[in-house]
Amino acid sequence: MIFEIIKVSGHSLDPAYEDGDFVLVTKLPILLFGIHPGDTVVFHHPSLGKLIKLVERVEDGGNRIFVVGLDPLSRDSRVFGAVPRAMVLGKVIGHIRK
Repeated sequence: MIFEIIKVSGHSLDPAYEDGDFVLVTKLPILLFGIHPGDTVVFHHPSLGKLIKLVERVEDGGNRIFVVGLDPLSRDSRVFGAVPRAMVLGKVIGHIRK
């Protein structure tokens, strides 16, 4: 996948990304520049499916990513721990509001 358009579902990143918005995701920035705190990424969680979250912290040479939602009740690294880099589908590089 070079680019993918994904529809945001849920409220974990409200008001930055709202339910029904669309985001443009690609792996190119990750391959070229890595993942950094403040990035917005989409990843696949084995039991929760495709999620969009903010990167809070990166450890282990970029192989462990800690992600958070803006909603205090968000299911994120506070619940399921670090996300392995291999699960990251891409970085958000564009945003279309509903």
